[in-house]
Amino acid sequence: MLDGWRTALLFLGGIGFQLFLASLVLLRPPRRQSSALAWILVILMVPVVGALAFFAFGDVRLGSRRRGESVRISARVRSVMSSHLSANDRAELPERWRPIGGLAYQIAETDPRGGNLAEPIGDTNAFIDALVRDIDDAREHVHLVYYIYLHDGSGRKVAEALMRAVERGVACRLLVDAVGSMRFLESRMKRELDAAGVRVVAAMPTRIRLSVRMDLRNHRKIAVIDGLVGYTGSHNIAAASFALKPKFAPWVDATLRLDGPIVRDLQELFVEDWYLDTDESFEHLLSIRPRHHEGGVVLQVLGTGPASHNDALIQLIQASFHLAREELILTTPYFVPDEGTRDALATAALRGVKTKLVVPARNDSFLVGAASRSYYEPLLAAGVEIHEYTKGLLHAKTITIDRDFAVVSTANLDRRSFELNSEASLAIFDSDLASRVRFLQQGYIDDSRAIDAARWARRGTLVKISHNAAGVLSPIL
Repeated sequence: MLDGWRTALLFLGGIGFQLFLASLVLLRPPRRQSSALAWILVILMVPVVGALAFFAFGDVRLGSRRRGESVRISARVRSVMSSHLSANDRAELPERWRPIGGLAYQIAETDPRGGNLAEPIGDTNAFIDALVRDIDDAREHVHLVYYIYLHDGSGRKVAEALMRAVERGVACRLLVDAVGSMRFLESRMKRELDAAGVRVVAAMPTRIRLSVRMDLRNHRKIAVIDGLVGYTGSHNIAAASFALKPKFAPWVDATLRLDGPIVRDLQELFVEDWYLDTDESFEHLLSIRPRHHEGGVVLQVLGTGPASHNDALIQLIQASFHLAREELILTTPYFVPDEGTRDALATAALRGVKTKLVVPARNDSFLVGAASRSYYEPLLAAGVEIHEYTKGLLHAKTITIDRDFAVVSTANLDRRSFELNSEASLAIFDSDLASRVRFLQQGYIDDSRAIDAARWARRGTLVKISHNAAGVLSPIL
């Protein structure tokens, strides 16, 4: 009889604990309620594992100290940046795109900058070679922030360029994500860089603390040389063969080499990130005035992260979708959108806009790949063309609209990028440059297979179940 009471009490206690966790899920901020059902389902189906997963990954917890430091550093650096700017440093946008520029300012407090030269780079070897050439030309400093740095052939080329630069008296600082670059941080190459005098710092080191979510990451890819030349896009410091996951290779990326006033905005992001992880400030470098090129393109940098209004980046993307008139092309390796973004994409197609989504045919994350495919049917029904890239893992994160506006970003189209990661995006307000990004996208489409709506509707029942099951969990992926 006593054993029966114990069993009943344990059962009731377990039910009570699950109900307590469910109430915690429902107490989260309204903008994260879209994932509430998925979390409650996980907690009920796998009680112990679900509880542990929710406490570890269920909310965006930066930690009060780091959040406070991030806000303080950002305000201080932006104040210094503002003191070095004049009214002429803000470019006027065409009336059509002014709402996007204004929304971008609300996200990142950066203005559109004119007078820039920009070169799209789609080949990994070309990107590494261009970066090495610029490092070899450096006279004052080289600043790099990369999510992944691999100790492979590409990593070796960049490392040797950094060591050559240090020998010339150039200050070289390399900030790499503690998880994304874990193997590099334990490698002989890193020790060689340390010995040569290159400052190598791990961003966001992982610590087990209840007040801080473990998987917050610095996902940015930024290079700044002498405050005059910059790079940003989806390339990591890694060969296209990508030693971490070679069976999905080659990894296909898109990066922009930049020369002009916009480089100072990239420098600002580096200064903030470096300050946050080292408590060392290089604000004085924001006084460097990059070259202004007459007739150059207008660009705007958007730095987002868990301590900023990074969820507003979703709003900017949705707003740009609604402004499309003739054509909208989106490329991303990880397509797990929220409902608003999915609906904005479908609505564009229903309005008669030629809308194309390009994703990898083989995804390095099985769950994300399955979740992405759960969105195919309603998008196809709306008239969205879906293309699966077959020549490797398409890792480029790009948007073009009417060959008049474009975004090149480090952010994927998923909740991790919009809620958890520190990211960098570049808005392009120039038809020529947007068309060149569109040319890269056309190459991806040419190497893709189009998904036929009728054939997709006839896929097997078990396949549908697996896709839709992943889709149910997509809000927490």
